Amino acid sequence: MNRTSSAVLGFVPEPLAQLPWRIILLVLAIGCFGLVVLYSAASGHIRPWALSQGIRLVAFLAAATILSRVRERVWTAVSFPAYGVLLALLVAVELLGKIAGGGQRWLDLGLIRLQPSELMKPCIVLACARFYQMLPPNETRKFSAIWPACVLIGLPAGLVILQPDLGTALMIAFGGVTVMFLAGVPLRLFIGGALGLAVAAPLAINYVLHDYQRNRIMIFLDPESDPLGTGYHISQSKIAIGSGGIFGKGFLQGTQSHLDYLPEGHTDFVFATMAEEWGLAGGLLLILAFFIVIGWGVSVAIHARTRFARLTAAGLASTIFFYVAINLAMVMGLAPVVGIPLPLVSFGGSAQMTTMLCLGILMSIDRQNRQQADW
Repeated sequence: MNRTSSAVLGFVPEPLAQLPWRIILLVLAIGCFGLVVLYSAASGHIRPWALSQGIRLVAFLAAATILSRVRERVWTAVSFPAYGVLLALLVAVELLGKIAGGGQRWLDLGLIRLQPSELMKPCIVLACARFYQMLPPNETRKFSAIWPACVLIGLPAGLVILQPDLGTALMIAFGGVTVMFLAGVPLRLFIGGALGLAVAAPLAINYVLHDYQRNRIMIFLDPESDPLGTGYHISQSKIAIGSGGIFGKGFLQGTQSHLDYLPEGHTDFVFATMAEEWGLAGGLLLILAFFIVIGWGVSVAIHARTRFARLTAAGLASTIFFYVAINLAMVMGLAPVVGIPLPLVSFGGSAQMTTMLCLGILMSIDRQNRQQADW
């Protein structure tokens, strides 16, 4: 922080004055709007969703501000050890994990249920960024720069697919591949990889995916084939979003969620619940708020002074982007339903924790950027 700002904010402790308050307040506004939507989804009650979500919002936001004080060298030092611990926990989930909702994704630790796959989303970014920081720049276009990163990404993604949790596995893969691309891995390799996936996709659909995952893809390709069965979620989501019009039906006036036509209206399909009551205007404002936060993360990456900080900031910003983009595409019928929540809005602590962890690390890098600029 410069001397002029320090003079203006002399009554504010320096650690607080250094925080990016515009982004913090915007994140808080998104979270509070999510509480309003959850309050409406519960027909005007703070339980069972809004109250607990609000408590977590305050706690995780406070934790993010504490993480902003961590120096870059700490993130560099813990990236590989944290990756190793989380990989071991993913193996433990496969062996000892708690089964709920048709998936084996949690470790029951008594006081809390830990979902290691959520923590792996930011951790894979840190690990890949650390790998490419250690690699000499002239080695980036060689095969030795590709296969270790593919192993780093493939191991956790494969373990998460076994849970089964295709959406989280895709998020882990997208985060790691984004760091690979930004590190300078040749574009032709990504094109070749995409063509390979296109060839392997039919085999994976028929022999690797579970029945419910295969049905979701088939319904995405033909939504009207089973409107009262597998396609029910998408059909009701489209009805809810379309019926909201430009300005929505009004707060607490939604019918799809209040009459229980819209399944998971407080989690994966919370955007449809919001759009029915707040309309296109509310949806666009929410999307704009998210993209301001993501744009800030990209700006942090642009101004970073080290390779690790640049790759980490860009990877974490892309992780938040994938959260938002995949969820919106899912609820609008533009992508298969893969169980990705809308960060800070959907009910649930896992995505909220992951998003705040990403923001905390971004604020840490941003603080170091500004300190170096002042020096």
